[in-house]
Amino acid sequence: MENNLKKAEKTKRVKWFGEARFGMFIHWGLYSILARGEWVMDLEKIPKEEYALLAKKFSPRKFNVNEWCSLAKEAGMKYIVFTAMHHDGFSLFDSNVSDFTSVKTGSKRDFVAEFVEACRQAKIKIGIYYSLRDWRYPAFFNGPMKNPKEWKKLVEYVHSQVKELMSNYGKIDVLWYDGAPLPPPDRPGAWDNFTLQEAWQSKKLNKMVRKLQPQVLINDRSKLPEDFATPEQYIPTAAPEIRAPDRPWESCVTMNDNWGYSKADSNWKSTRQLIQDLVRCVSSSGNFLLNIGPKQDGTIPVPSVKRLKEIGKWMKVNSESIYGCRSAPFRGGMVGLTTAKGNTVYLHVFRCPGKEICIAPVKRKIKSAHLLATGEKVSVVQNGERLFLKDLPKKQIDPYDTVIKLRLV
Repeated sequence: MENNLKKAEKTKRVKWFGEARFGMFIHWGLYSILARGEWVMDLEKIPKEEYALLAKKFSPRKFNVNEWCSLAKEAGMKYIVFTAMHHDGFSLFDSNVSDFTSVKTGSKRDFVAEFVEACRQAKIKIGIYYSLRDWRYPAFFNGPMKNPKEWKKLVEYVHSQVKELMSNYGKIDVLWYDGAPLPPPDRPGAWDNFTLQEAWQSKKLNKMVRKLQPQVLINDRSKLPEDFATPEQYIPTAAPEIRAPDRPWESCVTMNDNWGYSKADSNWKSTRQLIQDLVRCVSSSGNFLLNIGPKQDGTIPVPSVKRLKEIGKWMKVNSESIYGCRSAPFRGGMVGLTTAKGNTVYLHVFRCPGKEICIAPVKRKIKSAHLLATGEKVSVVQNGERLFLKDLPKKQIDPYDTVIKLRLV
């Protein structure tokens, strides 16, 4: 009975998440000043004392979170996940347990508070990212066995900050943990006799979170399964352990090669690829969390803005085939992918072979078909398990993805 109750509570909690399908990830912090990606402190072995000096310079003159929210809405995104603290340990919020915060250094601003308020005004769901990893603490690298007292301090610090984030900003919709480490291979005894859940006291942590925010969704990176899985930089179209019917998931993906702003990174994915990745997630009953990395002054790089606006134009016409959709009873064959909602299947045509399309096997009877963008009728012929869609335009309607709406009997 208790398990059924918990399952029902979880189903209610995640309902909006499965309907939203598309969200924005924001990586922004001190590392944006150096403009070499969010891992710059670790990869360049910058001493914490030297890195801390950046906090005095962090005063973003053009920061306007309302513009961020407006761009997210224009792109068709339903929720935003904001990095309240990344692995460098710099908190973009007020904290009683740390002086290394945006409130107590150069900017004198609580960016989480501003973010939360802007999302509420824009009616966008609010996600808070928090890293369990903190490069400033030697205990993190040494593990709980070498110095249990220092490890305990780190865990208490983490729990205190999560409590602040869940207590001081009103209703939060998503808590997005990151950074729980694997036992370091170069320190074979550092994590003896500990699981990661025990080391971080994850059950205790999340119990506190649930008490403070009963409806919040929690990802799986506290090393507990919780509400949804978070594959990173790939889409698990063939991963049954993630795609289980009762296990929601969300692929988090960058537009180029870095999460945080990197001036030298010009390896931008095309708008076409990003739209098709969104469809690929939804076609496997998952969500797509697309990242932006604002510059130090708070402005969003032009290539990111361009792609989000282009995605938004496509979503204005085709969002019906994304929101609330999931896997379809048949796939898209060689031309693309399918999404479904109720008795409707949306065929996403990435590669149109001409005026006729054939997909198979289709075991359901198709009542009618039309182009989603124009309403133009498409002729339907079924021969056994082969479905033929005829009299299509000579040229593909949309350069990214032409959607054909199929009504099933």
